[in-house]
Amino acid sequence: MSLHFHVLPRFGPARILFRLSSSLIALALAPSIGQAQNSGLTFDQALQLATQRSASSQAAEASVQASREMAAKSDQLPDPMLKFGVDNLPVTGEDRYSLTRDFMTMRRVGIEQQWVSSDKRAARADRGRRTVEVEEASYLNDVAKVREETAVAWINVLFAQRSLELLKALENETSQDLLTAQATLRGAKTAAADVLQAQLSLSLAKDRTRRGEQVLQSARTALSRWTTVPVASVEDAMPALAAHVPNLPIEELEKYHPMLLAARRAVALADAETAVATTERRPDWSFEAAYAQRGSQYSNMVSVGVSIPLPVNRAQKQDRDIAEKSALGTKARMQYEDALRELQTEIQDQSQTLSSLQERASQLKKELLPVANQQVELATAAYRAATGSLSAVFNAKRMALDARMQILDVEKEAATTWARLEYHVIPHDAASMRRADQ
Repeated sequence: MSLHFHVLPRFGPARILFRLSSSLIALALAPSIGQAQNSGLTFDQALQLATQRSASSQAAEASVQASREMAAKSDQLPDPMLKFGVDNLPVTGEDRYSLTRDFMTMRRVGIEQQWVSSDKRAARADRGRRTVEVEEASYLNDVAKVREETAVAWINVLFAQRSLELLKALENETSQDLLTAQATLRGAKTAAADVLQAQLSLSLAKDRTRRGEQVLQSARTALSRWTTVPVASVEDAMPALAAHVPNLPIEELEKYHPMLLAARRAVALADAETAVATTERRPDWSFEAAYAQRGSQYSNMVSVGVSIPLPVNRAQKQDRDIAEKSALGTKARMQYEDALRELQTEIQDQSQTLSSLQERASQLKKELLPVANQQVELATAAYRAATGSLSAVFNAKRMALDARMQILDVEKEAATTWARLEYHVIPHDAASMRRADQ
């Protein structure tokens, strides 16, 4: 449904009434403009394309995979060490450099293994899992960001389309008004000033249309950046602006909001780091076994041994590491509390803003549009009765258009606020998949 304005020339009462009726009906139906356009990229299709093709999400996914590979080896023992050597080789006398003549000379082969206790390996494995979770939180944050920005970009295209339809409708009607004014001027029924006014109004309408086309093209380009495919148009069907995030308890926000999810997982990682530092306070022992071969006239030998590190000044080394990790854990907890308060404030503010914008849009439709329609009616009636000017009719039309554009701006702001509120969260299926992987 397009928006129609008509300038009424001073002739033909039947034609005047018909055109006046057309103008009023069109103005009354203006809020439903654009509903006839049913083709184009849908909201859900845009989100799906952006999520599947996002390079940043794929990069974050690769980072998650890298951390998983690292975590997989975190509970493994160090590789054993194979050792070769020659002991007690003479370097002087008649037996010098001989490997067999001196009874103390031995050719030795052995193996050494550093033993890491099971609690240490368990702590390191837990730290590896927590590191993976932090990387997953980063990945999920990228997914949420892509969805949010795609939703906003799709909304920008939708409202740019609607605005352009209004502008084109005004340009078309202004062009028709100019033709009518020129025709009546030849019949000496319209002043030359009215024709000039119509020409000026048409020029201004064309400029606004060109500007609207530029805005629409920029919006399409921005949406294509996320979908990675050219977007000619979007479906004129805005999803219902229903807000669910404000009703989520903290436990759910920790699962589905990337800011709180990342903060909570950072706390878990800090605790795991503290646990590792605590277990590292006890040194790792190394065990060694060796076989020594001597000359044929002498017996071969076997050696075994244990190496035990001796911590010196543990209070200034290992205990310092534990204190450092513990302090970082406190930092992570404080950051979580700050993130929670910030998120709750942000959600509350966005929820209140969305509610206010929806009320404003409803009030403007109820109060502003009828007044704008009445102004067009009165200006047209005055011009028909020769008590008003064509300029007044044009001004009334522009005011009616501006009223509709104002409503579109409020609706767009409400839709954008809704998208920022509802789509900077992790999709439930993605979050569930991540928890299942764990």
